[in-house]
Amino acid sequence: SWTHQSNRVVVDAFVPASSLMTRSDHNRVISKNTGIGLTFAENTGGRCNSLPSSRLFAAEDDDDDEDFEDDEERKGPLSDGVNSVSWLPSVIGAKGDNMPVTSAKEGSEILPLFPLGGFVYTPNTEHVLNIFEPRYRQMYTDILMNGTKRFVVVTSHPTEKGRFAQTGVLFELEDLKEVSEQTKDQIKYICNHKVTGRVTIHRVLNPEAWETRDTYLKIEGTIHDDSGKSASESDENPKGGDVYGAVVEAATTKEENDLKSVFKELVDLQHELEEDVRFTKAASKSLAVKDGAGEDGLWQTIRLWQSFVEQRLMARQNELQQEFQEKLKDFLKKEKGLKQDELPSAIGFGDLSPELQKELQELQKRMAVELQPLVLESSLTMQKILEAENHKARCKLLKYFMEAEVTRLSTKKSLQGLFSSSGSDLSMAGSSSDIPPEEMITQEKEDAKRSPTFFDEPDAFQ
Repeated sequence: SWTHQSNRVVVDAFVPASSLMTRSDHNRVISKNTGIGLTFAENTGGRCNSLPSSRLFAAEDDDDDEDFEDDEERKGPLSDGVNSVSWLPSVIGAKGDNMPVTSAKEGSEILPLFPLGGFVYTPNTEHVLNIFEPRYRQMYTDILMNGTKRFVVVTSHPTEKGRFAQTGVLFELEDLKEVSEQTKDQIKYICNHKVTGRVTIHRVLNPEAWETRDTYLKIEGTIHDDSGKSASESDENPKGGDVYGAVVEAATTKEENDLKSVFKELVDLQHELEEDVRFTKAASKSLAVKDGAGEDGLWQTIRLWQSFVEQRLMARQNELQQEFQEKLKDFLKKEKGLKQDELPSAIGFGDLSPELQKELQELQKRMAVELQPLVLESSLTMQKILEAENHKARCKLLKYFMEAEVTRLSTKKSLQGLFSSSGSDLSMAGSSSDIPPEEMITQEKEDAKRSPTFFDEPDAFQ
């Protein structure tokens, strides 16, 4: 639940930085309401600072935090930058073993691979894809013919072509419509999918296909089901019939409760500081932290966190564009003679004045410098969570990233207190009687100017 800034004019030639961090169809500067427990106020004055480096919560380490011994383990989970997540070797110039792709090792499966840019998809979400490239048209024909109806989607390396993350997600085809006739064969299929799990990729079987483009890539990998289909089986054969199972369950519950506690602290700080992008108060009471695919499952919160990071980046992008937007509207009113209610929703780059064209190009450069590192950090955050070994590790990682945001807001709060106290000292030196009445700013004026547009949803996930 957030609102977006209205009354904006989009420049057709301008591809905003947000298109780098979301799906390819997010090619407009206007954010969209996804109704997922966030508040995005109109005043886009928020900042998107880099997360401070702290302690690495290793997925394979089941010991307490006090057991971290060396400096390597005390680094943050993203301290190694792009190399903080696991990547496959590049397929550029690589050759397969030319053996028929018929069978996989025990516990693994052979699956089609569909790399989809820099966006990280998460389990238990649904996505629509438009299929037009010949090799992927063939892929859909194949998965329909053999009845598997599934393939692996993986994020691409931000700087190295032909290199993909070692952990992807499993797309299962739910609905397919052929639209060749309606689109004059520009698009073959419009397909709806559900992400049912994660896939650890062991190797690419035909890497040369990436460059020849005569067919799609195939991989050998292990599927980790996150759909909840196997939940009934685990209920019938529980691990917890012994002391070990009880200890594991208690440890997991502790991680979940710690995550809830940090999240509540974060929400309270966001509302105290009136952050432009903030979670609703209701979200802290209904945070989903359980292991599983249900509405109370942790993957719901992971997706919520991903939406929060995306919208905060959009807020920063909107802030950077604000001054240009005002100049653009003045140009349309004065030079084009348009009234406020006649402003178009979009304008071509060539229709701008030379001064505005130059300013827009400078703005694009500035946004690339400021936002692209944050976009990359957002993708790495989600990929790190995606490749975590188990539920407990995911809780720890998400808690780490939330604690980093709490630290940022606590610092901001301290600075505000410092400057406000300095301002009070300065105000004592002068008298309010020296200020003309028309120039005095009352609390009522401040409240009217702020005009908050956020509200709390009864349910944080509706």
